[in-house]
Amino acid sequence: MIFDYFNNITFGQPWLLLLFLIIPFLIYWKFTKGKKQVAAIKISSTKGLQNARSWKNTIQHFPFIFRLLALSCIIVALARPQTRFDETQTEGEGIDIILCIDVSGSMTSQDFQPNRMEAAKKVAEDFVDNRPSDRIGVVIFAGESFTQCPLTTDHYVLKSQIAQIRNGLLEDGTAIGSGLATSVDRLRNSKAKSKIIILLTDGINNGGLIDPNTAKEIAKTFHIKVYTIGVGSEGYAPTPVSTPMGIVMQNEKVSIDEKLLQNIARETGGKYFRATDNSSLEHIYNEIDKMEKSKVEITTFHHYTEKFYPFIFAAMGLLLIELILRYTVFKKFP
Repeated sequence: MIFDYFNNITFGQPWLLLLFLIIPFLIYWKFTKGKKQVAAIKISSTKGLQNARSWKNTIQHFPFIFRLLALSCIIVALARPQTRFDETQTEGEGIDIILCIDVSGSMTSQDFQPNRMEAAKKVAEDFVDNRPSDRIGVVIFAGESFTQCPLTTDHYVLKSQIAQIRNGLLEDGTAIGSGLATSVDRLRNSKAKSKIIILLTDGINNGGLIDPNTAKEIAKTFHIKVYTIGVGSEGYAPTPVSTPMGIVMQNEKVSIDEKLLQNIARETGGKYFRATDNSSLEHIYNEIDKMEKSKVEITTFHHYTEKFYPFIFAAMGLLLIELILRYTVFKKFP
């Protein structure tokens, strides 16, 4: 328990702890002096002294021990033990970010490990960890779109919502326009000076009620920057497909509307990226993270609480006990 107490203690004047070096010299002086003062008494026989050791002889060094303990408490008190409380004040401008993620059936293709969707979830969670001061939300889309998590600074809840993303939550398809429009809707009332959408898809727009170009124009109206990411290897990718015989793996052609994604990114002030494997996808998110830095100033205030009072009281108590013993039990009569 004592060690746990000192784990939280710092010292205002730690160099004074060097005074503990005095204690070994005091012990040495005590016992060498005591030996010199032993009187030489001539006796004819030691038989009568064999059982002469009393309880006073057993505790004769107690006053000296209490004095050393009191001195130790005084040295600790002089070193000014204290606890420190750090108060952090954050000021600045965060960024509001929507992660717009494709959850269509093709996102289960296994040209990424273990598949595109799981790889996208992993880099999204890492991205959230790197943006502690930003509000982030998640929109998912397939044949329709849905807000998985609104803008929040509670990144624990956000990451749990990302972890719950899976294929089959929405009608299948690739409604890029609907996904982008829903993301814009989550940001349109934002007061942040910087608002961005990171739109990730592996296909071609083939559904939804809103055309991608219309959604792009709405994003421009609200001054929202869109980064687009095309996910998929070159050529063909192994994809789970439902058949009357169950789920079988088939090589499906990778088809990404890169022209559309480039257009959306360029006209909104963002940038288009192509991810062909896990490492390139991770690199893309890291690059976006570097380009969109939040302006945050963190000021830390240190508050100290003095903890030397218990040691002063302990020293006084030990000295009092030492005096009582010296003038009662060990009192020397003339």
